[in-house]
Amino acid sequence: MKYVSTRDPQRIEVSAATAISRGLAPDGGLYVPTSFPQFKEYLGKSYNELAHAVLMLYLTDFSEGELQEAIGSAYRHYQPVRLNGDYLELYHGATLAFKDVALQLFPHLLTASLKKTGVEKTAVIVTATSGDTGPAVLAGIADVPGIKAFVFYPNNGVSPVQRLQMTTNEGKNVHVFGIEGNFDDAQNGVKDIFADEAFKEKFSSDYLFTSANSINIGRLLPQVVYYFYSYAQLVESGRIQDGEPVNYVVPTGNFGNILAGYYAKQMGLPIGKLICATNKNDVLDEFFKTGVYNGDRDFHLTLSPSMDILISSNLERLTSGDGADLGTFASGSATDEQTLAKIQEVFRETGYVIDPHTAVAKTVADRYQLESGDKTLTLVVSTAAPHKFSETVETAIGQKLERSPEQIRGLHEKQVLHPGIANDLKSAIQEVLACS
Repeated sequence: MKYVSTRDPQRIEVSAATAISRGLAPDGGLYVPTSFPQFKEYLGKSYNELAHAVLMLYLTDFSEGELQEAIGSAYRHYQPVRLNGDYLELYHGATLAFKDVALQLFPHLLTASLKKTGVEKTAVIVTATSGDTGPAVLAGIADVPGIKAFVFYPNNGVSPVQRLQMTTNEGKNVHVFGIEGNFDDAQNGVKDIFADEAFKEKFSSDYLFTSANSINIGRLLPQVVYYFYSYAQLVESGRIQDGEPVNYVVPTGNFGNILAGYYAKQMGLPIGKLICATNKNDVLDEFFKTGVYNGDRDFHLTLSPSMDILISSNLERLTSGDGADLGTFASGSATDEQTLAKIQEVFRETGYVIDPHTAVAKTVADRYQLESGDKTLTLVVSTAAPHKFSETVETAIGQKLERSPEQIRGLHEKQVLHPGIANDLKSAIQEVLACS
């Protein structure tokens, strides 16, 4: 399998290892596969076996043994995905968010890619986060040899738990900075670094700049696996027959998670609708309803902060090629008031506690089914544990959450090691690297 940039009319092909090592293409585009391999053998496999089978189709310059070792190391300590009724829980990893599924595997893919491409420099990962990517990057990268990580987050745009997960990280190779702006500002700053050849050249003798955001194809591809796995679980439990369509409702900000579902459908998975759920920052909802993408609008801080995004980078992967199947998508949005009401409703009726992002998806799912009359089995993609947003959740359900998961137990007692605020991303990185 080869990869091309979304912005390259000549479609110059590179290997998977090259695409992963670079993060972004030299022209600023995102790497996409040149084709979608077809895959039908998803039944009867463990998660690790399925991950190996799917990723071997995309990472064809990796050996079977390399991928088996990487997958085994990534998921040694936890089951990445659990199907709980109509909720696809993706938050059982190190930082209680869906990003862990890919970011526990990503460092292994990156280090192997660097070796394959003959790069002997230290990889410098530069990442913007709206709240979940940052902690997951740090958990996956901390103290990994040959990698440094810089994470930039909106100082006033993450939950207290998300902030502490980042600012208390003890990895000697990680550096965390808040910025006075929103996620889009952080993401634009990161893209500017990759586009600034003069800046990167200053450090080119020792460092290679790359990304761990979902703009890196090595971050996106592992997410394709859990769509196949969840579908197989539905078949094997008798809830559907193999070949029946299933809908997925995905709380969406940067469009990576739902794009992974689109890739799975292009590979032959019987997905009916991919329903894009947004909060008040509803640029994607408007796009799928009108065909117009307009990020020039007011930015809102909401109760679902990981979705507070107006520049959805991964949408470029969908719209840049020929023949994108936009009919696969439906969409909707939810206000903060609707989010709180849905958390309360689900808890009152079932005793199940969902986080605000899942509540956005559940709100949109219920409205879609009511308005469309679509009776297809519909899974709500649950992207974070409610404990990461305890203040919001406890307000909604009117009581304290049960004991915190071990991943964040004692977090408030840990020392803050990264208190810094970066007025300029390049200056922050240059200061650290100059002292390394």
